Amino acid sequence: MTRNVKSAPTGPRRGAGLPKSGHWRLQDAKARFSELVRRVRSEGPQHVTVHGRDEVVVISAEEFRRLKGNLTGKSLIAAMQASPHRDIAIEPERRRMPVREVSF
Repeated sequence: MTRNVKSAPTGPRRGAGLPKSGHWRLQDAKARFSELVRRVRSEGPQHVTVHGRDEVVVISAEEFRRLKGNLTGKSLIAAMQASPHRDIAIEPERRRMPVREVSF
């Protein structure tokens, strides 16, 4: 006689070991990556754990750009202009460097 054995459900664990909302075990995140991406868009950042420890957080591209900030340097220039020490003249030290002859 043959017995039918139900396989364990795939995806995030259920029951007593239920992970917090927005937390994924690495193996579940890999197996259900499309769902992970959808949840990032609908629920926000999703944490991926390895051996029970937070390792990475998946965020939307829009959130990444917001956090990364503008790389034009405008904020640095604005901070320097707002400094109370902006009138201090800073001149780099200039000196002649010795020139070596290189033979090939």
